[in-house]
Formats: sequence, structure tokens, C-alpha cells
Amino acid sequence: MKKYVFLLWLVVFCLFPLNVGALAFSAKSAIVMDMDSGRILYSKNKDEKRLIASITKIMTATIALEKGNLNKNFEAGEEILEMYGTSIYLEYKEKMKLRDLLYGLILRSGNDAAVVIANNISKNEKEFVKLMNQKAKEIGMENTTFSNSHGLDEKTKNYSTAYDMAKLSAYTYKKFSEYRKISKTKEYEVQTKNKSYLWYNRNKLLNSYSYCTGGKNGYTPSAGRTLVTTAEKNGLRLTTVTLSDPDEYQTHEELYEHIYGKYKKYKILDKNHLSIDKSFFPDDIYIKKSFSYPLTEEEKENIKTTLKITKSKGYRNHSQIGMIEVSLKDKVLKKVPLYVKLKK
Repeated sequence: MKKYVFLLWLVVFCLFPLNVGALAFSAKSAIVMDMDSGRILYSKNKDEKRLIASITKIMTATIALEKGNLNKNFEAGEEILEMYGTSIYLEYKEKMKLRDLLYGLILRSGNDAAVVIANNISKNEKEFVKLMNQKAKEIGMENTTFSNSHGLDEKTKNYSTAYDMAKLSAYTYKKFSEYRKISKTKEYEVQTKNKSYLWYNRNKLLNSYSYCTGGKNGYTPSAGRTLVTTAEKNGLRLTTVTLSDPDEYQTHEELYEHIYGKYKKYKILDKNHLSIDKSFFPDDIYIKKSFSYPLTEEEKENIKTTLKITKSKGYRNHSQIGMIEVSLKDKVLKKVPLYVKLKK
């Protein structure tokens, strides 16, 4: 069968603006990334490896959410006796549900919560760390090495980059509604058989910036101040990461304001509004998913969509017959599969 390739510049009538714009000053490394498309909207030394301190706990939470039962009681063992730094002050043999431990992990950055989670999910922390590194490879964190579940770096050290931590932030935020709920919680209370707890979120951006939707802070003398946050405004969901930044909260707010002032989210392809001239192709064609992308006002004028049909006959109902290629100037942003719906 002959293969035909047709090119057609589509009239994109579905550029519906949803919102976009950023500059970091004091951070050694920084990045702002659109969580939905993965587009990097600002970066500074994004691939430079650094100690990451307690933002490590985002990966600890990710493994716990994937492998653990949130309603199961985890028992604190001897591992908590070696912990120092920030803590939720668990007692030896105290039992707490995994869900509550995750609040203590993210809100209060409990190092004891981290090792209790690790030792209950896996047979020991070493095995848990293997899961952390496996997950890092799976989601494309190419310059990351975890050695512990908490982020303390006097005995063992965790290294990553701003870009890798943005990938992790986006992955965990999009996949787990429980993480989204926990990381934006400002205050949480829990009762065990031993005592009551009241925790306040250490992520100060939740109180100072109204569009912040969560995140995790970190600090050690060697790593400096590290911070991962998420924010949403007019449909544009961003994550910002700064490493070794003495003024991290101010940096994050300025970065978000810059990006939201510069970019907007545009729906470039709408699965519900795709119209092709019947003289060009007689049968109905469709896409399964819409495609949106953050763009500046200037970039919006340089978006091109190309229809490529590689199978013009002999196809079955709902089979793929080509694709729509979305480009910004000469750079291909997305290839969206194109399907056919035959007339009855």
C-alpha cells in the first residue's frame, strides 16, 4: 500500500489564554518549571550537583505513597535514637499511622518520621534508599544520588540538582492527591496512644504568597537553605526549586511573580474543537487529548500546527492515521496522535 503524507497548516481557533513570567538573585542554583508540559521557564545552574538537605523528604514521601498503606500503624524503633535536627519527637515503640507520619515528615520535616517510614516500608533504611534511587532513575533524575531518607549530611550525603528536584516535585504533585493535600496544609493535629501533636507547616511561602500550593523546605550548614514549592495561577501550574539560597522565600515569590507576569497558558489543540476541511479529508478525524502550553505574547504568534496524514485509505474505525505536530518557530513542542472516525 502506498503511503501518502499530506501537510496542512491548521487554523487554530482554540488559542484560549488561561496565564504567565521570573529572576533569581541569591540562589546558587534555581529553576522554574511548568509542571504540566515540563517547559523550563527560568533556570540558573540547573544541572549543578549540590547537597539538598530536607527536600530529600519529597522522595521519601513519594516512595511511602507508592508502597505504603496510609492507614497502617508504623512503629518507631531504635532508628529514632540516632536522629537529631528537626524532629516530631516520636517515642521508642510509639505507633503512628503512615498518613500522620507523612504530615510530620512534610510539615515539620521530622527526621525521626523519615527513618520510621523507611524502616517500616522496607526491612531497613538501606533497602528503602535503593527504592529512592530506583524512582529517581525512573522519572529522569539523571544527576541525583540518595544515601539516606532524611537529608542530614554529616554521615551520608544526598546530592541532586535544581532540575532533578523540579522533575520530582512535578511527578509527586501530579500523581498523588494526598501529597497535594499534605503539602498545602498549614496546621495539623494528631493523637497517638502516647501523646497529642500539633504541627505547623515550616514552608513560609504558604502564608506569604497566596498562589503557593505546597512544597518542602530544607537546611543544613553544608547545603545551605533549600526550597521546593508549587504554585498555581490561572491554570498555570509551576514548581520552583532553589538550592543554597539565604533568601529563599523572597526568591520564590519574585520568580513566580516574574513568570506569571510574562507567560500565559494557551490551549493550542482542543479535542472538542478540531475542524478539518472535508475536501482535504472526507472522514471525521479527532485527537484524544487537548494540548496546552505556556507562551509569551510574542511566542503565541509563532506557534504552527502541521497536520500529517500517513494513512489515507484502508484504515479501520478509530485507528491512528497520522499526527498533528505543534511547533514554536523551528522547535517541535508536541506530536499529537490523530485518529479517524468512520461514518456509519
